Amino acid sequence: MAKPNMIELPIGVRVPILYEDRSVLGIDKPAGWMLSPIQWNKTGRNLQRALMLSIQAGEFWARSRNIKYLRFVHRLDAETSGVLLLARSPGALSVLSELFESRRVRKRYLAVVAGIPKETHWVCRLKIAPEPDETGRMRVDAAHGKEAETEFRVLEQGRRRALIEALPLTGRTHQIRVHLAASGCPVAGDRLYGEGGPHLGLRAVELSYTDPFQKRPVRVTAPKEEFLRRFDFGP
Repeated sequence: MAKPNMIELPIGVRVPILYEDRSVLGIDKPAGWMLSPIQWNKTGRNLQRALMLSIQAGEFWARSRNIKYLRFVHRLDAETSGVLLLARSPGALSVLSELFESRRVRKRYLAVVAGIPKETHWVCRLKIAPEPDETGRMRVDAAHGKEAETEFRVLEQGRRRALIEALPLTGRTHQIRVHLAASGCPVAGDRLYGEGGPHLGLRAVELSYTDPFQKRPVRVTAPKEEFLRRFDFGP
């Protein structure tokens, strides 16, 4: 029997598998799921916990691949959807994490923003630090922030919104969202840095890197058509 191309979570959620090899699974993370340690059980939407419960339950998607271990290698904000890499062993987790830390992974996002940017292509290097009076929120902080760099390119303009390609070189918390808000065009639906809304207009659509084990290029992509239609972009 063929391996299913979906992960079945205990509460009936199906998560598409975009890519797999001996060391990783690349999945299409759904919006609304947190990436927290497995012990964090204060929410029913802890993706790491849900994955391990599914594996422990012997669900066929995991059993057919002989998967005993999965751990997210990098993070996406809870409301951000798209490409997420999961390591299939502690050894793979260590090696792949180092790829991200050494900036050897190219990350590409699509962002729908409120307003029209003044420039069609720019690079933002504003430093970012936690907001001292509000847990979970970040801010631009030139004096105490950590270096952050994101390249932006306008792909399409609407009447009151724009579709932007975002290429983050660094991986600070909320980096793309903070940098776009600082530009005067916050991500659509962003409750922390904009006006809020039913959906966050941010999706991770591509990760590319050189496989550290097989020394070959890897490119993992997520579909974007539904995301674009939701915000009235695309064909």
